[in-house]
Amino acid sequence: MFAAERRQLILEMVRANGAVSLRELARVVQTSEVTVRRDVRALEAEGLLDRRHGGAVLPGGFTRESGFPQKSHLATAEKTAIADVAASLVEEGEAIVVGAGTTTQELARRLARVPGLTVVTNSLLVAQALAHANRVEVVMTGGTLRGSNYALVGSGAEQSLQGLRVSRAFLSGSGLTAERGLSTSNMLSASVDRALVAAAAEVVVLADHTKLGTDTMFQTVPTDVITRLVTDEPQPHDDRAATELQALADQGVQITVAGGTAAPAADGMQGRRPRRDSPLPVQRRGGPTAQLRSAPSGMLEQQAGERARVADMRRR
Repeated sequence: MFAAERRQLILEMVRANGAVSLRELARVVQTSEVTVRRDVRALEAEGLLDRRHGGAVLPGGFTRESGFPQKSHLATAEKTAIADVAASLVEEGEAIVVGAGTTTQELARRLARVPGLTVVTNSLLVAQALAHANRVEVVMTGGTLRGSNYALVGSGAEQSLQGLRVSRAFLSGSGLTAERGLSTSNMLSASVDRALVAAAAEVVVLADHTKLGTDTMFQTVPTDVITRLVTDEPQPHDDRAATELQALADQGVQITVAGGTAAPAADGMQGRRPRRDSPLPVQRRGGPTAQLRSAPSGMLEQQAGERARVADMRRR
């Protein structure tokens, strides 16, 4: 495929979906992510699209929301890995809320195996995934059906959540930044998501790498309210994604990176907000805990000086 043909196809995909990851673009045009990144850069220079962390979006800064058929085919492997990790955070007998979205739909499919679980949701897709789970109770909100994402919205949905209290809320969205937190492109969806958050003691955000650094119109969850982010491995050499994750961690968000095969991080991290003046861990599924920040240089110099004093005393 010639460069002009590739770029035209890339442009058509972005226009159809609103946002597309580099991995998905590379798969469709059957070339490397390096080549796709170069094509996206060229299209951005022409003002035809905007680059985002690990992907491309429609120009203008605030992406529009894609419909369910488009979103269901984006970053499917990443969403599966994220859902696996998120499901491991849920315990038997818990009461949780689960918002609308394709990633939360994947989570719901795994929650069907958790006995004694109560799930409150405004998503028909989440409810459908749990419909035949004998040991899971599903509580639907009221509201008006929004067909583009099969979710109940409006005052009816919000009023049905008043007075509710659960242990955790699992939410997705259209974009996530350290500055504004989680956001979405639809005002009604944002309002219901805020009501879901208000009902939960902890908030877990499920967001694949294509949403990192993307900002959309309506804020749903401020960064300081997010307890944990479950995401996938950022693109290699994607410094902007790493910077965004670091900024989120600096504000107290626990970050779990999905993608391995071993057991998820220990339960001891659940429900704790790390101190903001200490190195903040990134829990990686299938690997040891890694730190986003290295030790301060002053600390390293102090440790080196102490070792030198001990060695001098031994020589004496």
